[in-house]
Amino acid sequence: MSPLRCPHRPDESSGPADDTPTDPVEVFRVLNSHEVDYLIIGGVAVQAYGHVRTTQDVDVIVAPDTRNLERLAAALKELRPRLKGVDAHLLGIDPTDATHLRDGANFGLATRAGGLDVWTDAAELKGARSWQEMRERAVTAQVGEQPLRFVHRDDLIRMKLAAGREKDLQDIAALTSQEDRDPRPPDQRE
Repeated sequence: MSPLRCPHRPDESSGPADDTPTDPVEVFRVLNSHEVDYLIIGGVAVQAYGHVRTTQDVDVIVAPDTRNLERLAAALKELRPRLKGVDAHLLGIDPTDATHLRDGANFGLATRAGGLDVWTDAAELKGARSWQEMRERAVTAQVGEQPLRFVHRDDLIRMKLAAGREKDLQDIAALTSQEDRDPRPPDQRE
């Protein structure tokens, strides 16, 4: 077969495949080990509030200050990220560079621990309050050895409503049917 007809096979240096199974525990372990200030949003947060459903990735929003973005860049380096999407590699964006993280708003990544969507700018996240407001309202839960911070249920509903996709509307129905569900284990609730 001529070289022009050979199917393109990405080499190992191109990063993890888009379909690497997601390991949220590993994602959170790495973020925590680098002391990244983040909040869990999306499907994992919905699960924490009691709605059993699948999710393809971990979604987080991070504090936008320079030091935190530097810690995030170091954490991402450990996770070996690759931008997801057709021809994403042509954009010249390095998700392990704090400057690129600061200049962007949302990064859909394939990592060695699976899919990870990182938001660095709350103003670009539909329905989100400011980072500071969400951080103040966050709920912390100890899961195994990892302290995890989840966006407040009402903030999650607000973002889901603004996104308006069918799965978001289903999540809202589940979240509002469990008004009093707290993601912390019973022994950690106030």
